[in-house]
Amino acid sequence: METLLIAVGSFVGFIVAYHTYGKWLANKIFGLDPTAKVPALELEDGVDYVPTKKEVIFGHHFTSIAGTGPIVGPAIAVFWGWLPALIWVVLGSIFIGAVHDFGALVVSLRNRGQTVGEVAGRLISPRARLLFLLILFAALTVVLAIFGLVIAVIFAKYPQAVLSVWVEIPIAVLIGYYVYKRGGGLLIPSLLALAALYLCIYIGVHHLPIAPFGDQAVVIWTCILMVYCFIASILPVWTLLQPRDYINSHQLMLALALLVGGLLVACITGEANLIESAPSVAQNLPAGAPPIWPFLFITIACGAISGFHCLVSSGTSSKQLESESDAQYVGYGAMLLEGALAVIVILACCAGVGMGVASEDGVLTGIDAWHTKYDANGSWAGFGLTQKVAAFVDGGANFIHTLGISLELAVGIVAVLVASFAATTLDTATRLQRYVVQEIGATIRIEPLTNKYIATGFAVILGGAMAMVPGPKGVGSGGLLLWPLFGATNQLLAGLAFMVIVFYLWRRNKPIWFAAIPMAIMLIMPAWALTWQLFNSETGWLVSENQNYLLGSIGVGTLCLQVWMIVEGLLLLPRSRGVLEEALPPLEDAGAYS
Repeated sequence: METLLIAVGSFVGFIVAYHTYGKWLANKIFGLDPTAKVPALELEDGVDYVPTKKEVIFGHHFTSIAGTGPIVGPAIAVFWGWLPALIWVVLGSIFIGAVHDFGALVVSLRNRGQTVGEVAGRLISPRARLLFLLILFAALTVVLAIFGLVIAVIFAKYPQAVLSVWVEIPIAVLIGYYVYKRGGGLLIPSLLALAALYLCIYIGVHHLPIAPFGDQAVVIWTCILMVYCFIASILPVWTLLQPRDYINSHQLMLALALLVGGLLVACITGEANLIESAPSVAQNLPAGAPPIWPFLFITIACGAISGFHCLVSSGTSSKQLESESDAQYVGYGAMLLEGALAVIVILACCAGVGMGVASEDGVLTGIDAWHTKYDANGSWAGFGLTQKVAAFVDGGANFIHTLGISLELAVGIVAVLVASFAATTLDTATRLQRYVVQEIGATIRIEPLTNKYIATGFAVILGGAMAMVPGPKGVGSGGLLLWPLFGATNQLLAGLAFMVIVFYLWRRNKPIWFAAIPMAIMLIMPAWALTWQLFNSETGWLVSENQNYLLGSIGVGTLCLQVWMIVEGLLLLPRSRGVLEEALPPLEDAGAYS
């Protein structure tokens, strides 16, 4: 019963927050105006600027921000105990993450749909724009590596997911051709594709259970995925990414419905018991494990606060909202739903795992089952990304199994869910990285980098090389090393986005405390975590026996960018209060700005 109360309490908390704090932000701080001109109407072009109903934009926005982050982050962080992870997810989503996404969306809406990075060039300084690009480059490089690894890990450990994920690609291409070249509808073909997807899960579970490539499966799958990323990034979006993301949105909603339904049944029947399945606060940590402060705040990035979300808010969603009044629903609401997903993950990795896990000693339950994923008596390095992802897959499958679905099929459903989540992030990140590399090339005048093929190849090769960072089990097993680096760079991006929001309000004599406090947190925590990773005597990338100059150089570079960001803000802050930024040029001259 305690598990059900925690789940329901968290979900009710999100709903109450939306109708209180979210409403206060919308009405008293940002003053959303339903009559204001929005970019989608002012610059409507049928391509990027398209007025769209808020329900449709909500679905796009949520599937874009809810990649594998809210799964992998909580799945790792619960080794400190489920209570700290739960508190950070709930409070972080309400007071930090949703404010960040909502604020970035509003600022972009009022600047003709410009990205937060572009707006920073006018609100703070032109150098802030370059800073944003450099931080994006660092963050997206790690995203390509870590999410490529997540999919490779899923394929290696759960081969029953391989067929479903790869069959979706040609189906998406056919749907794209049918919709955009033949003028067909999208809903019915995507639902048929969803049925085909689940049929392939069934076939994979019962007829293709053997993993190819043996011990090198993770490395080989990562290389294959990087080749796929190159191809997907240079194709027009309508040929693959758009129809595939639409199919994935249906698959995502169905899988989440199964997880929530299974969670409720497991709680009501007493099969799931969070209190007895995992420690609320872990007392004995694995040897070599990072400290909870500050690593909790960067380990759970997506699900509490993620800088990547500002790119979605200001990059695509702001160009499609048909009314300012929809911004709270999309920007604040979608982040709360992602927080709810992270809560489900925490419960799956603890209460779900505690329902039963197969081991050499038979089926273990309770705390014994949890220790198969989070061994306090072992080495932190000995338990890699595979075990953490498996905690959610196994725990989530236990939930779904309570609905009468076979455990084998339930494992396949959750494994495909994780792989599809990661693939959506991987697709988007590769294309974004190509844009970033091209823009950096143009800014610093390196002509070859402005070529889309060279820029894409550079992005993919660098991401693939980082994915091969050696861990305790050799090349390709360094996922737990990469995740804190991803979290730190991602949270630094969030800090910069908050700085843009703060300056937007500061220049208009609006209150800033509700954004300034999260901004400070997102500046302090990543710097603290990176400093520990760089200079810790036992595991530091620059000072320990196991030196890693690739990760070390990225960490040092990120810290330097953070110092630069703080200096830029401090120099400008005293003389910018009440002083509006330079206005955008008239529309007929706004080419580069819109």
